[in-house]
Formats: sequence, structure tokens, C-alpha cells
Amino acid sequence: MLRVLIAICLCSMILPASAVAQSKGKGIRFWNLTTSTISDFQLSPAGKNEWGPNQTLNDKDKEVDHDERLRITGVEPGRYDVRVGYRDNKQCVVRNIEIRADAVFSIADKDLKDCNK
Repeated sequence: MLRVLIAICLCSMILPASAVAQSKGKGIRFWNLTTSTISDFQLSPAGKNEWGPNQTLNDKDKEVDHDERLRITGVEPGRYDVRVGYRDNKQCVVRNIEIRADAVFSIADKDLKDCNK
């Protein structure tokens, strides 16, 4: 009987933690499909020019290499403009990107149309 009670107690502690982990999801992630390393990545609600923090600071080396994914924080699903900066000071804006909850969105070289140095 004591073993059954201990097993029930252990299950009641483990199950809620695993349920919370599953309901949390993977979050919003950006996939860098450009051919260069990104050193600055900011989001603004589409058409607002209200740029948020540099999301590359969420990465362990503070940059997003080609084919690397970056966790995006502090952003709700919706449509955003994205400002991408590179080591050589080149900056590009990609407009009206759709961001979904617990999903990956990407930017490739072909999306980089509004660029300057």
C-alpha cells in the first residue's frame, strides 16, 4: 500500500510538469536562409517603424549564421517588418512577414530588397 501511495505522489508531481512543457511549445523561431551571418535582427509591427530589441542577443554567440535558427522573444504572432543587419554594416528591411505562434519563419537572399550600407 505504501508503494502505491508513493507511486501516486510521484506521478502527480511529474505529470503536471510534463504537461506544462508540452503546452509551452517551441516558441517563435527565425531561420536564416541568407548566405551571410546576421549580427542585428529587429522586428516592428508592419508599417510602424517601431523597432524592438536586437533579437540576435538571444543567441549564444550573438549572431545568426547561415542555416541557423534563432529563438524570437517578446513578440506576439502577427505581421511584422524585419530589419536585418550584417557585419559589414549592410542593413535590409523585409516588409510584412507573417509570424505565427510556435512556428519557424525564414528570410532568404531573394527577400532582401530594401538594403543600404
